[in-house]
This record gives sequence, C-alpha cells and structure tokens, in this order.
Amino acid sequence: MIRFINEHRDRFGVELICQVLRPAVRGFLTSRGYRAAVNRTPSARQLQDDLLVPEIVRLHAENYGVYGRRKMHALMRRQGWDIGRDQTERLMRLAGVRGVRKSKRVFTTKSDPALQRPTDLVNRRFTADGPRRLWVCDVTYVATWSGFAYVAFVTDVYSRRIVGWNVAATLRAEILPMQALDMAAWDAGDDLTGLTHHSDHGSNYMAMVYTDRIVELGAVPSTGTVGDSFDNAMAEAVNNLYKTELIRQRGPWRTVEQVELATLEWVWWWNNSRLHGELDMRTPLEVEQAYYADQESAQPAPARQGSR
Repeated sequence: MIRFINEHRDRFGVELICQVLRPAVRGFLTSRGYRAAVNRTPSARQLQDDLLVPEIVRLHAENYGVYGRRKMHALMRRQGWDIGRDQTERLMRLAGVRGVRKSKRVFTTKSDPALQRPTDLVNRRFTADGPRRLWVCDVTYVATWSGFAYVAFVTDVYSRRIVGWNVAATLRAEILPMQALDMAAWDAGDDLTGLTHHSDHGSNYMAMVYTDRIVELGAVPSTGTVGDSFDNAMAEAVNNLYKTELIRQRGPWRTVEQVELATLEWVWWWNNSRLHGELDMRTPLEVEQAYYADQESAQPAPARQGSR
C-alpha cells in the first residue's frame, strides 16, 4: 500500500488517497500513519522484497508470463535465490504476476474410414526408456486474419522435446505433417530404426505418402482413435500448452508467417528453457544430456596398452 500511495500521491495527494481507500482497506490508512511508515527504517524483509520483486517480474516475463508458483519457485532456486514456495507466492502477488490457466482441448482431427489403420502399439502408456524410442504427433490450428494456420508437432516421449514441427496454410499430408516428420528425422540422422511413431487416425497421418515415409525411415507406425484424448494424450497436451502459453497470450495473429516465427521462438524456449513438472523441473535438453552422459559413463573404459 505504501508503494501505491507513493506512485499516486503527486497526482491525488496523500489525504485524498487515504480517505478513498480507508473504507475498503484495513491498516494504517491515515495520512499520519502513511508518513510514519515512510519514515520508518525498512525491515530486512522489506529490503529483500525490494530486491526480489523486480527479479520475479523479469523472470516471469522472460518465460512467456505463464509460470505459476511451483515453476517460479523452481526457477528462482535455479537462479541461486534461497527462497521458499510460500515466499514465492507472496512475492508474485506483490509483483502482480500469476500463472496462466490451461484451456479446454479442442479436437480438430478428421478420420477417413477408407484408410487402413495401424495397430495401437502404445495403449496409452506414454513412457520410454530413452530418446528416439517413441514419438507422438498431432496437428492443431490457429485462426489468423488471413486464414487458418495449421501446426504439426513431433514430440519425443522420453524427454518431451519437440523434435519436429511445421506451420502451413494447408493440412495436406505431404506438406504439413510430412515436413515436421522430416525435421525430426533429420535431427535423428534419418534413421528411425526401433522407433514407434504414434498419432491418431487423422486422414493426414493415415495418408499413404505419410505412412510410406515412416516405414522408409525405419520407424513403426501406431495409432490411437479419433476424438479420444487419452489415446494420444501427450501430443494433445503439447498442443494445449502451445495454445495456452503462446497463441492466446500473444494474439491476435495476422498471418501464417507471423505464427510460424512465433512458433519457432516458442519451440526453442520449450526445449531449452521451459521447466517441465513432468521432468522434475528440468528442461527437455537437460534430460537428454543427462541420459547420454549416463550412457557414456556406463561404457567400459578402453584397455590400456602395456609399455614395451
């Protein structure tokens, strides 16, 4: 309240502000009480608040303004601040920031009953023992002033890293999901042997040109049903967070190209900076780096050659 009065006293005067706020706010709200509080030596807590609130504001803004208490607490700890969850929540209130709420899922997939459907090899078990074992894929859309932008993501189940993505003005299989798959395949060295590719029964994923490409890369196709959020839950969760954290926060969107550029930035943040509760507040990149470091340390040391 002191801060509020300080910000507005030159315009309205201390007496008037205190008179207006007194019926609604309990406390010292008299001009005499205000002046006594202003002249009082700041407490250690107040000094710490003055230091931490700007940091809360900065870090919250740098992470798309979406973090709630849990992730802000984890982020502050990663930044070296010795701070508790309750303290984080109190500072967020002082800073006027809060987490974003997830939106309801919207199902956009259309099935073609004439297409042959691969077996569901996942059965709602979205777990993997390492990267490049199981990828989940889905499509969503964004309304722009110039028409719809369609977005395809390929996500690695182990690390939750988005390994491929594409934004296009069409749903055609050879353009929208195919280019996302090709990006993911390129990242994996164009060899997906032993990998399961899971999607729903959408016609763009069941198209022959797309399923042939999956087999060509060495992967095994798997599909759930259409309209059942549990059969492709992780992929739909990525879509939902994309809409919540980026699209609804930054809109309205003018063009497909604008969506594409923003998606590029968001995917980089998702993979490299965003803390994931499902990953024990780590980033997808950190999870993969830890996995490969463990694999390397588990390799037997090369035998030393004897001296002659």
